[in-house]
Amino acid sequence: MKAPAPELADIFRRYGPGYRQTHKLPVLHHQLMRAIENCRTAALGGHLEQCSQDSCSHTRNSYNSCRNRHCPKCQGPARRKWLAKRKAELLPVPYFHIVFTLPEALRPIGISAGRQGWIRLPPSPLLRPRSGPVRAVPASVAHRSRSGLRAS
Repeated sequence: MKAPAPELADIFRRYGPGYRQTHKLPVLHHQLMRAIENCRTAALGGHLEQCSQDSCSHTRNSYNSCRNRHCPKCQGPARRKWLAKRKAELLPVPYFHIVFTLPEALRPIGISAGRQGWIRLPPSPLLRPRSGPVRAVPASVAHRSRSGLRAS
C-alpha cells in the first residue's frame, strides 16, 4: 500500500518551528501555521463517535478543526465547490486578467463597478493611451503573477 501524501500540517509540524526561528514572520502567519499544525488533532480537543447500530460497538475519536479560512483541511471542500461554480461560469475562450491604473476622473466608476459587479466600459479615447503597454506585451513573454497579467 502506498504511503499517504504529506499534508501541509505535516510539513508545518516538521519544518515550521525551525522556519519560524530563522525567518521574521508577522504574528498572523505564526498563528496560522500553529492553527494548521493543530487542526484535527488532540491539541484542539474532540469527541468520541459511536456507531448508531445497536449490534455495533465501534467507536472512533473525532478531533475538532481549527476552522481557519486558510486551512486546507477545513476549507478544502468549500474551496473546491467555489472553484467548480466559477469554472462553470467561464466561457470556452482564453482569459487574461489585466490590471491597470484608471485615470483619477474615472476612479468613481471603477469603485462603483466593484460594488455592483462587472461593467463594460465603451471604447474611449481616455483609455486608448493606456492600452498600448497591454498590446505591446507578447503572450509568450507575459508575466503572470498570482493576480494575472500585470501591465503598468
